[in-house]
Parts: sequence; structure tokens; C-alpha cells
Amino acid sequence: MNGDALRAPRVPSDTVLWVPGFSVKKPGPKGEKNRMPEVIFPGPEGRLEGRYHAQRDKDAPIAIILHPHPQFGGTMNNLVVYNLHYAFYEMGFNVLRFNFRGVGRSQGEYDQGVGELSDAASALDYLQSMNPNAKHCWVAGFSFGAWIGMQLLMRRPEITGFVSVSPPANMYDFSFLAPCPSSGLIINGSSDRVAPPSDTHTLVDKLHEQKGITITHTEVEGAGHFFENQHMDTMIGAVDSYVRRRLTETTR
Repeated sequence: MNGDALRAPRVPSDTVLWVPGFSVKKPGPKGEKNRMPEVIFPGPEGRLEGRYHAQRDKDAPIAIILHPHPQFGGTMNNLVVYNLHYAFYEMGFNVLRFNFRGVGRSQGEYDQGVGELSDAASALDYLQSMNPNAKHCWVAGFSFGAWIGMQLLMRRPEITGFVSVSPPANMYDFSFLAPCPSSGLIINGSSDRVAPPSDTHTLVDKLHEQKGITITHTEVEGAGHFFENQHMDTMIGAVDSYVRRRLTETTR
């Protein structure tokens, strides 16, 4: 799973501003994509490090993006996570991605998913505190982050949609999705050797049996676990189309 260590270019920033409970780094004046402050916010085991990208619209929807396994090089700068972050921003969301405990400058130690779920809940609390008027709340996760995101979905009824990228259904138990409280998108690659498509199909089939929600499944032909090369654009395009369609609907 060394591919989890794929990193995107870091966003330039300069001065650090300290505010009670968190810090913000002022971005450089090089365009909208650089206006993504570095934030430090309280977590269950100390400070958590993140990147926050805000819209000008105070009523903009919110989304958090969860990264892959911390013990296999997963960070918030993973290329899939980075691209998901910008995809949601381009769709008009206020977006937060962050490092789980023990990763980067986030305090604490890896906790088998239990602590990481608490980290995700703290991140959502922080995001909601800055955006109290948001009418839509989404969670997106990649690999291990998809597993954490689906657990968060079960615990936070305000989440109205999810995107689960390369969910490792062969490694982790997803039976807690009974029932799954919200419609969402599950997307994987047909050549995934980390989380085999057959296990993803089994997960999707079980969710399709549930009533009251619609689970959309997209499989990118030829893509591996990390959606290398041209497959990244295909995956992000599918996410963009799905989320934009959902935002025009009134049901969960």
C-alpha cells in the first residue's frame, strides 16, 4: 500500500495567525486555489492539522475529506484526497481535509480506527462551527478514510451525502451500515489489487437491498486503487457529476 504515500504539491502560505482554538496560515495572493489556509483545531488527543478552503457564500454546503491509512503513508496530501478536496471546492463547498492523529503535525497516536473516527467527528464539529448556516453536509473518504467516513455517516444524522472511494471492504467490516442513513456514491477501479472489486460489489449489493436510499456505484475501467494517470480525471469527473446532481435534489 505504498501508493498511499502519493502526495500532491503543497499550497504556498506565509504568516501564521493564532485564534483561540486554532491557527490559520495566510495564503499567498496567487489566485483562488491558493486561498486555502492551514488550520490547527482541537481534537480528542490534542491538536489536529488541516487545510480549509472557504467560499465567499456564507450559506455554502460543507464537506470533509478523509485520508488513507496512517500507517501506510496516508496523509491529507494524498493525491486522491487532494483532488477530491478541490473537486468539492469547485462545486461550491467549504472544504476541510486534515491529518488523523499522529500524522504530520496532528497530535496523538494511531488508534485502530477508533480514535480516527473521533478525529473525524472533531473535524466535522470544527467545520460546522465556522459554517452554522450550511444546508448540506457531505463526507468523502479514500480507502481507510472511506471506512472512517461511513462510520461517521452512521453517527451524524446531519450528513446528507457521501462519496466512498476505493472502500477496503476486504479488510474492514462494513456491516454497521444497517441501515445506511443516506444515499451516496461508491467508486472503485476495476483493476484494484488493494481492495478487490469483488468485495466492493458484495458491499454495494448489500446496500442496494436497503430501502429509502439510493446507492450509486461507479467502477472505473482499468483503474487501480489509487486511480493513477488518466483514471484520476475519470474518477473526479464521476464524483463531480454525482454530487452536482444530488445538490439539485431534495431527498436524502
